[in-house]
Amino acid sequence: MQDLVRWKDHPRRKPLMIWGARQAGKTYLLRDQFAPLYFANRYVYIDFRLEKSIRDYCMDTVDPLEIVRFIAVEKNVKITKDTLLIFDEIQECPAIITALKYFCQNAREYPVIATGSMVRIRLWRLNHKRGSRKQENYLFPVGKINELKLFPMSFEEFLLNRNPSLLDMIRSGWKRQQPLNPSFHELAMQQLYDYLLVGGMPEAVDEFLETGDYRAARTIIEELYNNYLGDMELYQASPESVMRSRAIFRHIYAELNKENRNFRSSMIEDKAKTRDMRAPIDWLTTACVVHQSWQLPEHITRPLIQEDDSSFRLYLHDIGMFSYESGENASSFLLKEQQNTLSGIFFENYAANELMAKGIPLYYWKGKNSAEMEFVVDSGNQIIPIDVKRGRGTLNSLVKFRNHNKNGLAVKLSANQYGYSEDQKLLTVPLYACFLLAEDLKSGQLALSVHRLSRESDLDHLHIQAGEHRLLGV
Repeated sequence: MQDLVRWKDHPRRKPLMIWGARQAGKTYLLRDQFAPLYFANRYVYIDFRLEKSIRDYCMDTVDPLEIVRFIAVEKNVKITKDTLLIFDEIQECPAIITALKYFCQNAREYPVIATGSMVRIRLWRLNHKRGSRKQENYLFPVGKINELKLFPMSFEEFLLNRNPSLLDMIRSGWKRQQPLNPSFHELAMQQLYDYLLVGGMPEAVDEFLETGDYRAARTIIEELYNNYLGDMELYQASPESVMRSRAIFRHIYAELNKENRNFRSSMIEDKAKTRDMRAPIDWLTTACVVHQSWQLPEHITRPLIQEDDSSFRLYLHDIGMFSYESGENASSFLLKEQQNTLSGIFFENYAANELMAKGIPLYYWKGKNSAEMEFVVDSGNQIIPIDVKRGRGTLNSLVKFRNHNKNGLAVKLSANQYGYSEDQKLLTVPLYACFLLAEDLKSGQLALSVHRLSRESDLDHLHIQAGEHRLLGV
């Protein structure tokens, strides 16, 4: 919502394209929240899947003024330059995507937002289908649109709806660079376990918040999961590609739940090569249902560049779907005595989603003898490794990482309280504060904040020493 308001108020705004997986909340955000709040009685919503006459007309013209006139007549509404136009399900009307270029060039005063699922996939298929005539090709308006990606609800958004007071407390503690009271720390961790189970798909979250029924929320997740599998028949080149996409999607938990968590084509199909899986993986990432993380070389340089095209990991875009795919019983997330049995990959997939939601690309580092850092981020002109642990863990991987890379700030993301070790240059961040970590990494402020914390710790140490000296009469 904040991003939409910034777009609305920008003096040189372009037509806005919103990307995102199916059922992530794009239509609800635009039609039911943003438009009524900021364009009350001044917006027009067009669903190209349902409104055939408008769709057919827009397929024959890219002139924005002609399109506006036709919509005004067809829907019997007055459209002015203060009227928000919402084009939904635009994959059903590829010509309107090209028309966005001309809205930008010739009618930028009209606020226009377009959204839909698998838009890029549909355009690619139309432009590459056999027998396609040149005039049938549809151009993507590169440089003529603003873009925004919508993800499933993050843990921050989950808390905003379930326990905003606790969210404020977590934010306040982060700002003061202090750990939470132990009772609130435990409460925040339990809320996180609930989120790991329910996930961030709006329909599942809504059901859970309304009823408190974990099983009902999981039923919705199961339906969405199966709908995603069904979607994989859309716009793919061959039945073989469809089968591989489904197999990859179903095996993401299994791929991560092994000693070497790198993607292995042989787990999907006997004797298959990584190159055989590139098109299906591209489909899954373009459809925004899978995130891809790339392995970095042992010695990392800036800017971050992957080691090669064959070493990577895949994560599901929603942690609730990931938990469903794992087959893990709900009690493992709800009962304290069973939570410690959960694999660390649940927290790794969760962290990947939180980083992606803040616009941080995914990279990881692998050294020899199983040493690895789950994520590496280029932030504030520093390379910052992130170690994701469920519990305390050891620092062996960090030591090996620093054998090959600069001894700078590192982050441990775990169930432990917030803290900083000056000797180890290690910031410990509780798992529930991952969204705050991601915010500071994205803005480049994390290293500066930790430097300030380090200086304050030195001052506190001097004050303690001075107090001891006074007590001793020195």
